[in-house]
Amino acid sequence: IVGGRSSCSSGKGRSHNGVVKYGFALLKGKANHPMEDYHVAKFTQLQGHELGLFAIYDGHLGDSVPAYLQKHLLPNILKDEEFWTDPNRSIFRAYEKTDQAILSHSPDLGRGGSTAVTAILIDGRKLWVANVGDSRAVLSKNGQAMQMSIDHEPSTERGSIENRGGFVSNLPGDVARVNGQLAVSRAFGDKNLKLHLRSDPDIQNADINSNTDLLILASDGLWKVMSNQEAVDIAKKTKDPQRAAKKLAAEALNRDSKDDISCIVVRLKG
Repeated sequence: IVGGRSSCSSGKGRSHNGVVKYGFALLKGKANHPMEDYHVAKFTQLQGHELGLFAIYDGHLGDSVPAYLQKHLLPNILKDEEFWTDPNRSIFRAYEKTDQAILSHSPDLGRGGSTAVTAILIDGRKLWVANVGDSRAVLSKNGQAMQMSIDHEPSTERGSIENRGGFVSNLPGDVARVNGQLAVSRAFGDKNLKLHLRSDPDIQNADINSNTDLLILASDGLWKVMSNQEAVDIAKKTKDPQRAAKKLAAEALNRDSKDDISCIVVRLKG
């Protein structure tokens, strides 16, 4: 696991049996602060099962919250005693527990926050995706893009923000923002906004079979300038997932994305 420190990093790996391959690419955006995107991409053995663990954490107001998530969120899911019997509940609980830990550490972690999209592939057969914020997971089924996460945007979640006593500002020439500040309606951290901000994940699962060929996880630096189907089309053309991830990041940059761009491509069949 590498923290995003340099302006660009990429890498790849494969499952134990070599059937599933992954590659990733992270590009620092044009803003003059350090890289705030962090990722996880690895295979691990646990209780006789093989787990593919993939995540993108897109931080804001500093990198301490995404760095914390990189270290703790997936382990917290796997440590939950019900993970093997009720992954849905375990994921939900771990997201909640991790956010509470971040808020209680907030003097050290600062006032920043982070989105999260996590994907856990169990024995190459079952996929569990969860997200908070606007990083996104897209599965390709016979070449057709299927979004596996839900973008949490202030404009679509205005009701829940107002019910919590917050407001959504809509200034001309800008995106909708929670209390005039944050462009996502759910996030980890953000102590100052937390009263008005949810951090519960949306969770979806899918069976991986001969029809499912690709999984793409990326931060909104990619999705702001590219549709789900365009991303799948670009990634499908390249057999090597690391090169595919690099291509996606380069294309987003080419389309003038200003944000940090992180992308993981998982090729689900050899």
